[in-house]
Amino acid sequence: MELGWLLAWGAALLLGLRVLMELSAAANFALRIGLYSVLCVVGSALAAPVCVLVNGGRSVKNMRIIKAVVKSFKYFFGLRFEVKGLQNFEVEGPAIIVSNHQSILDMMGLMEVLPDGCVQVGKKELMYAGSVGLIIYLGGVIFINRKSTSSAKMVMAEVAKTMVAENVKVWVYPEGTRNCTGDLLPFKKGAFHLAVQAQVPVIPVVYSSFTSFYNPKKKLFKSGKIKVEVLPPIETKGLTPDDVSDLTDRCFCLMRETLFRLSGRPAQVKDSS
Repeated sequence: MELGWLLAWGAALLLGLRVLMELSAAANFALRIGLYSVLCVVGSALAAPVCVLVNGGRSVKNMRIIKAVVKSFKYFFGLRFEVKGLQNFEVEGPAIIVSNHQSILDMMGLMEVLPDGCVQVGKKELMYAGSVGLIIYLGGVIFINRKSTSSAKMVMAEVAKTMVAENVKVWVYPEGTRNCTGDLLPFKKGAFHLAVQAQVPVIPVVYSSFTSFYNPKKKLFKSGKIKVEVLPPIETKGLTPDDVSDLTDRCFCLMRETLFRLSGRPAQVKDSS
């Protein structure tokens, strides 16, 4: 009898939440963000011991485990990914991967296409985010103190050495911060300095705009489709530090044009500097 009442109350609660989500956009947004946060914390807590047992601790190999966990999140939110150009990741040796950075949902998009042997560059503050920070650390993410320019430059110099020595790809968000406007922010040049310094190709990855299904200002969060395109590598062999600005501008224009095409928007003219 007690089990029956428990099931009845549980069903009533779920039904009530469903009705609330249908009636209020703000409630729907809050509940979905709450679910996403819970999935991140629980998924990280479950994956961390597996990473330690399988790979012995901090290693880029752990990204395979993390990727398998995070790729399941999309089913909770009705998100679909349409991916093109994965063959462009198949370059010999290391590379710099750059992509647009829109929201907290980017992690799902990242794991949908992340190639093997790829590490990310992230802000140092993420390290202290509980079980999420732990799993990011175990995945080999390279942390940068964005408040210290000299520290960031030193880390990027070490990244260049590690990238070549360990034959890994490095994923960077050149906008430097999240941008949910449906456009691109001006690119910071760190990733492109790194590519030229190491003489490795730059591989742009572009995700279509999330604004049709995710917009925090409008409390919008519903199911939707995300188009992803991995563009052909841009070679940097023979380039010098004097070429970094042109390389940055070229990549910005190419990615912006692709962003608008994938999002079904007309191209616009914008200065990347």
